[in-house]
Amino acid sequence: MQLTFYGVRGSIPTPGADFVRYGGNTACVHISLTDGTDIILDAGTGIRLLGNQLVKKTSPIHLLLTHNHWDHIQGFPFFAPIYQKDREIIIYPGQTALPEHDQILQQMQGSVFPVPAKALTSDISLHVVPDGQDSWKIGNATIRRLPMNHPGKGSAYCINDGNCKIAYITDNELYPPYKKETDFMTFVDFARDADVIIHDAQYMVADMPAKSGWGHSVAEEAVKLAMACNAKCLALYSHDPERTDDDIDAVVEHCNQFIQVAESSLTLIAAAEGQTLQF
Repeated sequence: MQLTFYGVRGSIPTPGADFVRYGGNTACVHISLTDGTDIILDAGTGIRLLGNQLVKKTSPIHLLLTHNHWDHIQGFPFFAPIYQKDREIIIYPGQTALPEHDQILQQMQGSVFPVPAKALTSDISLHVVPDGQDSWKIGNATIRRLPMNHPGKGSAYCINDGNCKIAYITDNELYPPYKKETDFMTFVDFARDADVIIHDAQYMVADMPAKSGWGHSVAEEAVKLAMACNAKCLALYSHDPERTDDDIDAVVEHCNQFIQVAESSLTLIAAAEGQTLQF
């Protein structure tokens, strides 16, 4: 199984010289299963470059959405496979507060985009997983989901393929001031023994309390979660748009101090565009 980051930025794209090493595209992760099945996590602006690769294939594409905020769907209209005739694309909407399952397509309607979704020649379908069903199969993998703590709600995902486990928990506030959808220990059970946890780390403790309730976690809390899960690796994700490459380096250095003090074997990385993890 192989995982590649195509977009790692939170909230809004960040072009510019200070954002080159980690990248400025918004959320998108590609996973190639052991059987060759293509799974995409979120459709931020990073999905455009991924589309330039997947357009070379003809096999089905499975797109798992966490939620409908712009930075997680805004790249979809520029995803080349949606313009391929009869290309099968299955979209799995997140567990959002409002049942707007087709919002990723609705963003192409009216005066906001020149090509309406109805003009697409690909075979796009929405697979709305029923409430109460929290696991299903895609190719060789078992997919599990869990509600995340974020304004408007959404879904976190675990992908198990053989002995490999990836947890994708972005735009998640571990300790929100509003009512939690999922508590810390439930996330621990969900992501326990993961090979990698990709977790929201948009803020630092120093950013609080000003950003409390905005739906993102501080990096230090993500580290504590990963250690509690006995995860092998934590990928800090959803980097704040104000955080430069050097700033992210400083976040990693700071968080590694927590790991060293805890004498943990956890490997810590900051997710970067183009970075590939092999399992």
